[in-house]
Amino acid sequence: MAKSKKRIMLELLTGGVGRLREFAYGDLEGAPRKPRVGLALAGGFARGIAHIGVLRVMEEERIPIHCIAGTSVGALIAAAYASGTSLDEMERQGRATKFTDFGRWTLSRLGLASNQKLEEFMARFNVVKRFEDLKIPMCVAATDLGGGKTVYFTHGDLIIAVRASCAYPGLFLPITVDGHMLVDGFVTEPVPVEGARNLGADIVIAVYLSTSASQSKPKSFFDVIGRAFAIVQRAGERVWREAADVVIEPDVKDMLWDSFDKTPELVAAGKEAARQALPAIRHAMEEFERIANSPPSV
Repeated sequence: MAKSKKRIMLELLTGGVGRLREFAYGDLEGAPRKPRVGLALAGGFARGIAHIGVLRVMEEERIPIHCIAGTSVGALIAAAYASGTSLDEMERQGRATKFTDFGRWTLSRLGLASNQKLEEFMARFNVVKRFEDLKIPMCVAATDLGGGKTVYFTHGDLIIAVRASCAYPGLFLPITVDGHMLVDGFVTEPVPVEGARNLGADIVIAVYLSTSASQSKPKSFFDVIGRAFAIVQRAGERVWREAADVVIEPDVKDMLWDSFDKTPELVAAGKEAARQALPAIRHAMEEFERIANSPPSV
């Protein structure tokens, strides 16, 4: 849904010193103010491969991505994209992925596996090691178990930030950063719309990967914990939906958490959903430009 005129004007008025400086010094030729577009990518294990399809449509349709935020697998995809990895390479790696590429079973009271191998996995995508070396600004969302709040990473060690965001509670061991025990960002920030706003996005396109509301009995540990957290996600859905300008929802709800062999179908689902959202995206951008560049009323 596009923003209301009141909401856009409020953002323009509260953009801070950076925006004022841009207005005062960066627009000497009178160029029209264009919106900064941000992507907020949700988690979802293998379902996150659908993000590649969304990104492909954004590139094909020349929708600019000025910043990107990610939770869990959304953070992994965002890190690869912001590092400059091609979508073809990301799709190729997706097809070849298996659990043991990023997880190693271990014996611990805090989880069943370690995601330390994720560091090697990210190297396959040529992911840079620090936020400062990314080609576009990025935010990674993780959850602080101590405070029960979202932690946003925007600088420093990118690899440890992604590991923390991907530390699915109960499965992967928590990641400790600066004395804080962190787990998967989806617990408090299933779709990191706020993270994209923090990076200065005027328009945020949220990509949500819903799961099946199956009534059948769970058949494994993963089914049990996955459905439990899906319930938690639905309870907090209204907050991020209202904060987003456009929501893209690829139809991946029937895909399993480890359906990496379904990469072509997942990418196709992302592309189809993104194309359906194009009118809403263009409308949001045009409406922002119209209001932002309107002469002040006297």
